[in-house]
Amino acid sequence: MTSPVSPDKLDTVLAEVDRGLDASLERLKALLRIKSISTDPAYAKDCRQAAEWLAQALGQEGFEAFVRPTPGHPMVVAHDRSAEGPHVLFYGHYDVQPVDPVELWNTDPFEPQIVALPDGTRQIVCRGASDDKGQLMTFIEACRAWRTATGGLPVKVSILLEGEEESGGKNLPPFIEANAAELAADIALVCDTDMWDRQTPSITTMLRGLVGEEIEITCADKDLHSGMFGSAARNPNQVLADIIASLRDVDGSVTIDGFYDDVAELPDAVKDQWKGLGFDEKAFLAGAGLSIPAGENDRSVLEQIWARPTCEINGIWGGYTGEGFKTVIPAKASAKISFRLVSGMQPDKIRQAFRAHVRARLPADCRVTFKEHGASPALTVPADGPLLGRALDALSAEWGKPAVITGSGGSIPVGGEFKRLIGLDTLFIGFAQNDDRIHSPNEKYDLASFHRGIRSWARVLAAFAG
Repeated sequence: MTSPVSPDKLDTVLAEVDRGLDASLERLKALLRIKSISTDPAYAKDCRQAAEWLAQALGQEGFEAFVRPTPGHPMVVAHDRSAEGPHVLFYGHYDVQPVDPVELWNTDPFEPQIVALPDGTRQIVCRGASDDKGQLMTFIEACRAWRTATGGLPVKVSILLEGEEESGGKNLPPFIEANAAELAADIALVCDTDMWDRQTPSITTMLRGLVGEEIEITCADKDLHSGMFGSAARNPNQVLADIIASLRDVDGSVTIDGFYDDVAELPDAVKDQWKGLGFDEKAFLAGAGLSIPAGENDRSVLEQIWARPTCEINGIWGGYTGEGFKTVIPAKASAKISFRLVSGMQPDKIRQAFRAHVRARLPADCRVTFKEHGASPALTVPADGPLLGRALDALSAEWGKPAVITGSGGSIPVGGEFKRLIGLDTLFIGFAQNDDRIHSPNEKYDLASFHRGIRSWARVLAAFAG
């Protein structure tokens, strides 16, 4: 373990962050101008350009940096193992979402603009500003400041930047597995999450997993006239509706056999900490035009969205849905259903339990087919990890408020893959705000998030060196 970083040295690094902020912002703008839309093959060259830009930038900072091929868009891998002590692996993604509908953008989606709000907040508006180019650049710029101010980094650092996070990330797991020895570290760091609020930093230590299923119910061998066959012929829309209705009980719980077998109760200490966050359940639901929680009725809303598994119907279709009216009994009806999982739940076990639930309720004259839409396990970081405590202290020092530990209802599969394939726990430390409009027109990133995000990472690296 290295010696603790002296306050004077850290102050020198932080002063360098402040001094170099304008240059850091210009580098971010250069990356944002690259149209690295991973899901559209027309932008494959742009994705390659973004990877090469990042590798060159990291190489100029003293990293050994490489653009590594995959069957899809390339990975960027970089290393600086010259320091003693802990070894961190930082992950980010350089690809972005499509910009549609482009007519809703106030400016060119790929020409970054600095916008000043009446309250003095300054934002950079561009596709990828928050998700994830602005976020990943906070870490890269922190490394640059350390090297410029002191000649090196305080800990060993490896960097993995993906180009397909926004389009499924199917090539990431095999890449990690094939390069497990090279990517081995003591902790993984991901900057793809939000702060708790504008002044309160957070570390996400609980992420839910995901199982996606598509089902198709087939009854007759063709669409039927509802006057000629009504009541006599089985209607797949009705069959599907009955099955979907059977998935949830009146108390909001999921009725699939064994669904909660591997679900642990939330520790009382965590419940108490969450109560202290000041989360406003009514305001949260009101923001979506709702007022009544619909999940398990003996759980708080934070528990429902962070620490409990879910079953949600994401889409239903069957029969005639066009203009006007058509009296038809369709031959087929379909639905897309997703499950969010918590720590301990096994994706394949839940998938098979769901399919058994459907088959058990399928009338004899009907058939069902299933289509997988991905799966990832949930992730929970041990609350007593030493690097977690140091990161919390570093964030608190920068923001002047105690950093909090939060959960997330969403799924960031890379954390689960790091744990499964190379045994790494992941700290999710992000500086985005919940109004950053990621995936939407006029995506933005607060300049305070960018500036203080760089300073935060500089402090976290120093804390790890101790």
